[in-house]
Amino acid sequence: MKACEHRPKEMQQLCVSLVPIFNHLQPNEMFEIAKATTHAQYARNEIIYGAGDHPAHLYIVHRGRVKIYLLSESGKEQLIRILEPGDFMGELALFTETMFDHYAVAMENTEICVLRRTELQAFLLKYPAISLKILEEFGRRLDKTEKLLSSVTSEGTEKRIAAYLLELAAGQNEQTITLPMAKKDLASYLGTTPETISRKLAEFQEQGWLEQTGQRKILLQNIQALQEI
Repeated sequence: MKACEHRPKEMQQLCVSLVPIFNHLQPNEMFEIAKATTHAQYARNEIIYGAGDHPAHLYIVHRGRVKIYLLSESGKEQLIRILEPGDFMGELALFTETMFDHYAVAMENTEICVLRRTELQAFLLKYPAISLKILEEFGRRLDKTEKLLSSVTSEGTEKRIAAYLLELAAGQNEQTITLPMAKKDLASYLGTTPETISRKLAEFQEQGWLEQTGQRKILLQNIQALQEI
């Protein structure tokens, strides 16, 4: 990890307050955790940590986005998740000293708040409610991962793309959705190719089910048809 620089505590407290595992605490408790964090900046495509590194920190995304992916022996990426501001990674630092098996890479200029393993463990003992929030987040991630694996192994590409678009629409609560990643990353996430993504979106548009209105912008015109897929 590159050298961290300290920033004003107001910024660090904001970083902590974004995270569901901390934002239920009292303001003075969040400020206590904020004082223990350091701050690091990463440029687009810069590796935050990689396979083979030892987990020693909890990383909190303050600004920007981070992709988490596995790398096959052939060098092919398998995207696991995209992290937005308020999301965290490196949680293995809580429970194990084994090496990471995945990579975390900044998708754009990104600011990260960092909490060391020893300090995080001390806060878990002091504020046990944090542990319950972490378990809740683990449960959500496991459920999402299991659904993704089931989809990739048992469903056709067309169905996976339609389900993903509907999931985005539900999460963004809009008929016009914004793809959170490039088609290359989306293809990795859905277990297909960028060419297939482009072809299927074009077919959906020809059917009148959606309209690609701009860069990564899609207007869903017939949600029922996508649901029927």
